[in-house]
This record gives sequence, structure tokens and C-alpha cells, in this order.
Amino acid sequence: MVGAGRRPATFLTEASFRNAIVALAAIGGSTNAVVHLLAVAGRLGVDLSLDDFDRIGSRVPVLVDLQPAGRFLMEDFHRAGGLLAVLREVRDLLDPDALTVTGRPLAACLDDAEIWDGEVIRTRDRPLVAEGGIAVLRGNLAPDGALVKPAAASPHLLRHRGRAVVFDSIEDFRARIDDPGLDVDADSVLVLRGCGPKGYPGMPEVANMPLPKKLLAQGVRDMVRVCDGRMSGTAYGTVVLHVAPEAAAGGPLALVRTGDFIALDVEARRIDVDVPDAELARRAPAKATVTGFAAPRRGWERLYVDHVLQADTGADLDFLVGSSGSEVSRESH
Repeated sequence: MVGAGRRPATFLTEASFRNAIVALAAIGGSTNAVVHLLAVAGRLGVDLSLDDFDRIGSRVPVLVDLQPAGRFLMEDFHRAGGLLAVLREVRDLLDPDALTVTGRPLAACLDDAEIWDGEVIRTRDRPLVAEGGIAVLRGNLAPDGALVKPAAASPHLLRHRGRAVVFDSIEDFRARIDDPGLDVDADSVLVLRGCGPKGYPGMPEVANMPLPKKLLAQGVRDMVRVCDGRMSGTAYGTVVLHVAPEAAAGGPLALVRTGDFIALDVEARRIDVDVPDAELARRAPAKATVTGFAAPRRGWERLYVDHVLQADTGADLDFLVGSSGSEVSRESH
């Protein structure tokens, strides 16, 4: 790359990011990719938004029968032909002229790709999910957006209304979730806040909250969960995550109370708390809520909390956004 004069900006273009969204949808990939791609695009000065993931990805079928949406493991995916075989199946949705790190256009890398196991990698005429991708939700609970991965969710929960059971921190959640006296049932919506970029800090993978043991014993295997943190790409469940603004940044998630009703409608791309706007405006975060937010006094953690962006723009540091070019202004030795 150095000898050929190829720099990251040579191949990390708008077209390449659009292709990445297609690839992410076709493999049923992780919601983590959204925040990473937004951050990388931000550092390059490439115009990429949260809505691009829904606009582009929602028309792409999921072709890989891979956990958590399907049955197989990553080594099976590799053996079946890997990413290039998937991209060949959706090549009509790709920008074929976008350059790769090799300096060759993407289309030139796909001609020899083959599917070796049609159970692991499906063809377009028999997708695992006809319309995959990652759904971007908005509403009075997530004015700047939130994500849900329909392929890894329970179909019967994609439209749901339930009573909120609220936890102010991951410690609060762990202390109470298995309490036999916790007022929770299968229709409840578990809400965990204080887990975003500022609030934790660092946006950990805690959004796929374990279900209460007493409900697991009753046979419950999924519930709607809402969080301003992340979750692992290997996790299954109807989890609304990356809620923005997060609770610690003044988002409405900080105002939700146990007993409020939350309505999720993935098809309509909505996530709302059924509380009148005037009532929400009168509310203030409870002391326990604010106590759960990170409040570093100094050092790197303080710098991070003061400058980190929200999930909908990549959760990067604000002073790193925008292309700085490749010129080295002076020696450092």
C-alpha cells in the first residue's frame, strides 16, 4: 500500500461504506458494526448517517444461516465460501467500482467466489430472512435514534407494548433482576440506563440483559429490552439498544419510571414511552439515576466523558472527527 501510494482515504469512500452496509445486512451482522462504521467515516470526513443503515440495509436479504439469527458458526461460514460468496449473491446491490485495499475494484474480487454449502450460505431465491438489515427506531424515547436487529429478535415481540421495569445501572440490574419479589412478567419491558458512552463510560456490551430466573423457569425465552449501551453480535433477543441521546446526556431514557408503558413497533420504526410530553417535561432524573452515571474528576476518563459523541454519530471523540489528511508536518525524533 505504501509503495503504491494507497492510503485509507483511497478506498474508504462513500461507496465503500455503502457496500459495507450491504455486507453487514446480508450476513445478519452485529449492531456494533454501526457505531464502528460511523466512527471511521467521521474520522475520514465521509458523509454517513444512522439512517443510511436502515435505508440501504432494509432491502438486503439475510443469506447466512449463522448464529444468533440462524444455526451455524463462523467456521462453518468460512468453510461454505465466506464473505466473498455472499457478496457475489448481492452484487447487484453493491457499487462494483468501489476500490478495495488491494487497489482493485470490488467486482473484480467476486468472479471466482463460490458457495460450497448452500445450507450455510443461501442463494437469493431462498434467503434466511427476506428483508434483513438493522432497523433504526425513533420516537420520544430515542429522538436521535436507536437500533434493533430484527433477524435476531422474536417475531411476536417486534410489535409490543409493556410495562417498564427500570434499572439505573448495571449494578442495580444485577442486584435486583433475580429477586423473587421483583414485579415483572413476560410482557414487561426491561430498561437499563447509564450504560452509554458518557454514563458508564464507554458503552459496554450489557444491553442483552439476562431474563429473570423466575421467568426462565416459566419457559420465557425473550423479552423486550431497552438500553443505551451495546450488546454482543453473538447475542439473541428483542433488544433496543444504542438509545440516543443516552440517559447521561439528557436523553428521555433518564426520565422513564417503573410502571410507564413502552411501545415498540419495528415495522413503523418507533420506540415510545406512553407518557404525555407535558409530563415528561415536568420530570427530572431521580437521584438514583444520576448517581449511577460516571463522574470522573480527572485524567483520561474525564477527557473521554467530556468529549465523547453519542452512539448515533459513532461514539468517537469530538476532536477526532474530520479528515486531517496524510501530511506529517514535522519530525518527532
